[in-house]
Amino acid sequence: MSIRPDIYDAIAAEGFSSRVLELIDNYVNEIVYGTASFSRFNLQEHAGLCTAGPVLIGASVVADYARGSFEAGCHAESGQGSFASNLQIDALQEKLIEQWAKASRLWVEDSDVILLENYGPMIAQGAEAKVYYRSGDTSVVKERASIYSTTQKALDAIVLHNYLFPETAMNVIGFTRDSDELFRIILTQPYVKCQRLATKQEIDGMVASKGFQDNWYGQGVNYVSDRIALEDMHPANVFIDDITGKPICIDCVVKFVQK
Repeated sequence: MSIRPDIYDAIAAEGFSSRVLELIDNYVNEIVYGTASFSRFNLQEHAGLCTAGPVLIGASVVADYARGSFEAGCHAESGQGSFASNLQIDALQEKLIEQWAKASRLWVEDSDVILLENYGPMIAQGAEAKVYYRSGDTSVVKERASIYSTTQKALDAIVLHNYLFPETAMNVIGFTRDSDELFRIILTQPYVKCQRLATKQEIDGMVASKGFQDNWYGQGVNYVSDRIALEDMHPANVFIDDITGKPICIDCVVKFVQK
């Protein structure tokens, strides 16, 4: 477990009581101010964690607890440990994050209507996200569904995106299940005016400067470094910024390399 044992024990005993919410909030503040950290993130990645905001950090604490409690239960039942299904872990992480978010007033009911009223019309919808934008605003709002094996990995992906692409950093503001009943992360992201789509060569150059190399003999849209893998880095996810004239990544699949 990455989280403090007292928080783990408190959630197990009390659920998301007011005392537990305060413990989590205090721990989140310690992480933001650099007096505590998640062991799976290095110092540079920690900046991406803080940029993602206290809501994501709190949800990551809950997700970490969910995984730990599930794995402990598997171990207790088998007596010698067993493989924890990502599907089961994901379901528990969604369930507990929803409980925590509702207790913390971070859960948005009828999100399709609320986001339309507060952030403008939906301007794009893909497999992963619905995008809302009001003309003149400096940010878009996204409802982001997870395409990762667990909710924790979906949260980690936002942290890693922020570390690698701070110019399009995502800030989590809440959670919901919208009309399609998918669990979704609600986040803001800077609005980028697209001059044009980036070319393969421009994307190669951008990721190479960050220590990545093409993972498919120079022909694909996936890249890898010693620690992180990037996928889905095709031109629809990488624009040429109208202001800087440089490639800028809006969204991609990003995750730790499994070793």
